[in-house]
Amino acid sequence: MSLPKGLAEEVSKNLVMVARLIDEDPEGAYGYSRVALRLASRVAAVREAAGFAAYASQKYSEALAEFRAARRMTGNVDLWPVMADCERGLGRPEKALEMAGAPEVHKLDKAGQVEMRLVAAGARRDMDQLDAAIVTLQSPELASNSVQPWTARLRYAYADALLAAGREDEAREWFAKAIESDKDGSTNASDRLAELDGVEFVDAFDEDENEDEGDGEGEDPSEGVEPVVIESGATVGTVEVAESVADDDSDDDVPGDDEGSQR
Repeated sequence: MSLPKGLAEEVSKNLVMVARLIDEDPEGAYGYSRVALRLASRVAAVREAAGFAAYASQKYSEALAEFRAARRMTGNVDLWPVMADCERGLGRPEKALEMAGAPEVHKLDKAGQVEMRLVAAGARRDMDQLDAAIVTLQSPELASNSVQPWTARLRYAYADALLAAGREDEAREWFAKAIESDKDGSTNASDRLAELDGVEFVDAFDEDENEDEGDGEGEDPSEGVEPVVIESGATVGTVEVAESVADDDSDDDVPGDDEGSQR
């Protein structure tokens, strides 16, 4: 459907805020998504953005309802993996596994198929099937030496599953491989590897504050006693918004889709 220019601009502003806040302030993004939803519930891009905002806020039932609505409007299967992960969030890993074996998975692109594999492995772990989770992640994409957008997360998930299964040496190896491919810091593989190696990180700023607080402790100015500063040891501190929603077509739906059922 087509929105009037003024309404389309207002909806777009809210979607921009959803995209801007969703990582740092999911609840704030969720609030903007609800405004956009009230203004244009029959626009697929709005339903999808509302779904991701709800998902980021761990409102899995709501997210699933919005994703289902967006999928009906567009016929697109790209949301299939995140819909399956919502099922996990709702405590239904069996349903997520059922979706992982559905025909829709074959229609996904490579990134979508890898994402589905990650969700399926997570569902296996939810069911305490650690060995099955490890096997699920073993794939040509995992074995490949080429670095793709999903490589770091796939290697990290594999390392984490190995560690959960008590295979520490293998986990260390795969956390290291995840670090090699994690150019944008999408995982905390370096921290996990450091933990395995017994490295403890100390916040240098906190250390400095503690030193400053301790500098004058016990000092009696009337006696003119100079505070004693003890030097410490070395420390280690260390939705994409569419250009326009005005031409987004829809043939369905209203807010509050009842098909949806928090991690």
